[in-house]
Amino acid sequence: MEPENLTRVSEFVLLGLSEEPDLQTLLFGLFLSMYLITVLGNLLIILAVSSDSHLHTPMYFFLSNLSFVDICFTSTTVPKMLMNIQTHSKVITYGGCITQMYFFILFAELDNFLLTVMAYDRFVAICHPLYYTVIMHPQLCGLLVLLSWIMSVLISLLYSLMVLRLSFCADLQIPHFFCELNQMIQLACSDTYVNNMVMYFVAVLLGGGPLTGILYSYYRIVSSIRRMSSPQGKYKAFSTCASHLSVVSLFYLTSLGVYLSSPATHNAHSSATASVLYTVVTPMLNPFIYSLRNNDIKGALKRSFAVAGTKGTIVLKLKKCP
Repeated sequence: MEPENLTRVSEFVLLGLSEEPDLQTLLFGLFLSMYLITVLGNLLIILAVSSDSHLHTPMYFFLSNLSFVDICFTSTTVPKMLMNIQTHSKVITYGGCITQMYFFILFAELDNFLLTVMAYDRFVAICHPLYYTVIMHPQLCGLLVLLSWIMSVLISLLYSLMVLRLSFCADLQIPHFFCELNQMIQLACSDTYVNNMVMYFVAVLLGGGPLTGILYSYYRIVSSIRRMSSPQGKYKAFSTCASHLSVVSLFYLTSLGVYLSSPATHNAHSSATASVLYTVVTPMLNPFIYSLRNNDIKGALKRSFAVAGTKGTIVLKLKKCP
């Protein structure tokens, strides 16, 4: 099959999760519900952290950034999928596909780096509590988030440029619900050896590196907790990082499970379905994990709603006054 010139590729076709017409309404309702829950839940986390001075700490600063990134992460894929189902069109332009892939990788890497930074924050808080405020000062927290953004932008830009140099065949159907990097490379007719080598090298270096940092941080945390003599102190120390550990486990187990199982199954549709776990389900569950067992977040939300309710009552009373 002769490859087309790259400049002549104008659009791709996203096959989605299922081509069954009877399932489209169900998929639309399911993904719309999950998307709205994700956006609302993460916005509530951001609201709680920004409105309550008690939560102006490094841990909650990183959490609010993670919530913002999760909203953006989900928004790169789900709205386009919902629009395709609603309009009965599976077409995405070449530029739109590259753009979607760029932002998807950007926010996925940001999730990766922010989870690593949050693990470091918990390591300092539990293993070096006396120096916590000295080490985790606002300037360092801001710098860590900025470096996470810079690294993510550069990685995403590198991947996008590698895809832009590829030529594609006449078959431009992507068996996924978004423009996923691996699927894009598999559609290429030109030599993808360099792309694959760069992709795997960066994945091992910048995927394995943060994961190793997280595992080392929790190794030190567990060692520090075991040396504590008070059972109450052990419980309090563990409870401060239990939510983060749950989110880390959910994110890495689902994403690694998808990419490690894909070569073995050779089933693109199964891979696309499994990708829902880390692209949609994980960002949706994060607010619940951080709020259900976190009295600080629940207290901040209650105070925010109480203040909003009080202001609303005052406004109504003023309107009634002649």
